[in-house]
Amino acid sequence: MNLYSKLLQRQSENNPVRVGLIGSGKFGSMFLSQVRRTPGMHLMAIADLSPDRARAALVNTGWDTDAAIAGSFDEALTSGRLCLTEDAEALIAAPGLEVVIDATGSPAAGIRHALLAARHGRHMVMVNVEADVLAGAYLVGEFDRAGLVYSMAYGDQPALVCEMIDWARTCGFRVVAAGKGTKYLPQYTASTPDTVWDHYGLTAQQAAEGGMNPQMFNSFLDGTKSALEMAAISNASGLIAPREGLLFPPAGTHDLPQVLKPRAQGGMLEQAGMVEVVSSLERDGRQVQGDLRWGVYVTLEASEDSGAGADYVRRCFGEYGVVTDRSGRYATLYRPSHLIGLELGISVASAALRGEPTGRTNDLVSDVVAVAKRPLAKGEILDGEGGFTVWGRLARAGDALSRRGLPIGLAHNMKLSRPVGEGQMLSWDDVEVKDSQAVSIRREMEDHFRAKLGIAG
Repeated sequence: MNLYSKLLQRQSENNPVRVGLIGSGKFGSMFLSQVRRTPGMHLMAIADLSPDRARAALVNTGWDTDAAIAGSFDEALTSGRLCLTEDAEALIAAPGLEVVIDATGSPAAGIRHALLAARHGRHMVMVNVEADVLAGAYLVGEFDRAGLVYSMAYGDQPALVCEMIDWARTCGFRVVAAGKGTKYLPQYTASTPDTVWDHYGLTAQQAAEGGMNPQMFNSFLDGTKSALEMAAISNASGLIAPREGLLFPPAGTHDLPQVLKPRAQGGMLEQAGMVEVVSSLERDGRQVQGDLRWGVYVTLEASEDSGAGADYVRRCFGEYGVVTDRSGRYATLYRPSHLIGLELGISVASAALRGEPTGRTNDLVSDVVAVAKRPLAKGEILDGEGGFTVWGRLARAGDALSRRGLPIGLAHNMKLSRPVGEGQMLSWDDVEVKDSQAVSIRREMEDHFRAKLGIAG
């Protein structure tokens, strides 16, 4: 509750929180629009493989690039101006930098940048949920050993949901379910970058004019991004994944506690304590009334026990207008929207000024495995999240490890060593694996958790 006052103090001391941003796409651009208005915070440098894209992002978000851009990191440190570079490693090593933000969306790049940040003594805000789900349980160990913060990105759904879970548990409530809303129909799992704009009601030309990446937007649609975000929440909070993957039940805000409770109590959850995503579309394509497409939620329980205490809490739910199921036992609180990178400064300030993350991976509870969108032939090259070949399905970590499931974060530029049927989960044995830093770290992490869970290698 006092981050702003701490930022004002850093400003008065002429010692702002110095930040480096890697990636100037949509999330990074939204942060750019706010950071120059935030006292006590200095965006020292941006690293992007396309300097033209970075400059365009600055112009689009109101920066005076002629006045802002310095010639070197040293000049950026002393002048309060901004340095542009294509070299992310040089940015991370720049003197005076405190916090690194990875907003690249590349799992391999995110892992590399995080390890460099830990080595150079920088806190890390990982916008890159793909990297976090692939290797977050490994990376947090590196940051813990270095005495640094590794954090989810506030403004994105995982961090916001983790905040709601922490709030509920701190208040003494049992968390029954938590997650977000999205636009989803079962047939979307087969969507490709060639068909994605039809589902969004856009033409390819309109999307191109808006600078929208078809593969990225397709990952939002086909369920992969939702699976990654729920895995991140699960690994941070201990809530478990549905056994067969996300169900995406249609539900409006008025129905959330009725739907998101255990089946034994008339809901659709296998048990209490799960992640789930609700759809803004009925299965016949009609819009859900009061949908939560852009929002996040937490469902909690008055009490696991019957008696006067539980009855009292139920009465309080009713007295204060909380949305409950018909019994009054289950209640859902929700936030109807999230502001993505516009809120990212919360994570930066929390890491630098409090030494606390806004959510972080604590375990490997859930994973996201690659599933074939269509029959795949031996020799085909996988094209990753949101592409033409695979989509990502949420799985319990034990199930994924025992079946040697191929993580969606590695299902890119790998050649199939044998055919894979439509709807089949891919395994490590289905692909020709090329050694890389990301592969090496993921395999080390898997070996650790197989041993921990007693699963044969």
